[in-house]
Amino acid sequence: MAYAVIARYFCAPADEATVRAALLKVRELTRAEPANLAYEVHAEADVPGSFVLYEQYADRAGFDAHKAAEHFDELIVETIWPLLTDRRVTFAEVLQVS
Repeated sequence: MAYAVIARYFCAPADEATVRAALLKVRELTRAEPANLAYEVHAEADVPGSFVLYEQYADRAGFDAHKAAEHFDELIVETIWPLLTDRRVTFAEVLQVS
């Protein structure tokens, strides 16, 4: 079953350019992962420093592989997370018609 992640990241406006650049690099690298089905990065309209991410993987194991990737640690854990003032993440299974 496909596995989705919806994340909202918030940073100070002064850190917005750094977070944006890192997120775009993560998007590029994640889309090349074998289990990745979608990875979209959005800047929330009229809310400086606010980003919405939508990720979809073939299954939970695909997401776990994403978290184990070198670029996840370098760009998300080490670059982005220290700059965030708040982070909200929802994990979901993608519903399929039976």
